[in-house]
Amino acid sequence: MTSVARTLFDSAEFVGTKQLESAWEEADRLKLLQLGEVERVCERGYGRRALKPIRRLLAAARAPIVTRSPLEADFEAFCRTHRLPIPAFNTEVIGYEVDALWPAERLAAELDSWEFHQHRAAFERDRARDAALQAAGYRTIRITHRRLHHEAATVAKQLRALLRPNVSPSL
Repeated sequence: MTSVARTLFDSAEFVGTKQLESAWEEADRLKLLQLGEVERVCERGYGRRALKPIRRLLAAARAPIVTRSPLEADFEAFCRTHRLPIPAFNTEVIGYEVDALWPAERLAAELDSWEFHQHRAAFERDRARDAALQAAGYRTIRITHRRLHHEAATVAKQLRALLRPNVSPSL
């Protein structure tokens, strides 16, 4: 039996990038990924082909999370508090920027505050983006400041259901 860190390291030598990233994300989602342990496995793996892809994943995991608004920062803290996977923030999908994205699950979260969404043009743009993402196989959950702060348990439950692989949520 080997540790998760060792299994990921060994796998990095014979699986493709996408498979390795999926395994890494799944270990992280299941709270089995321990970055310190992965670093110790790397220290013992001098000269192995696995070092480059594993170190790339480690660097990404250690990189600070950049958010552009207080609501995005609140959402990142919310994900940590509720033990949800941390999404990528302010990333592009099919030509649209989304506030938060879980790429493997094809799930986007749009964090809506009244301050930035109180006019018709923003409202219409958001609906057009949602439709384009849905047509491309992505799902979008819209989370308002009020819901994030006053309905946190419900939002966490909904996100857990949406983040489950190959399961249709029944909320």
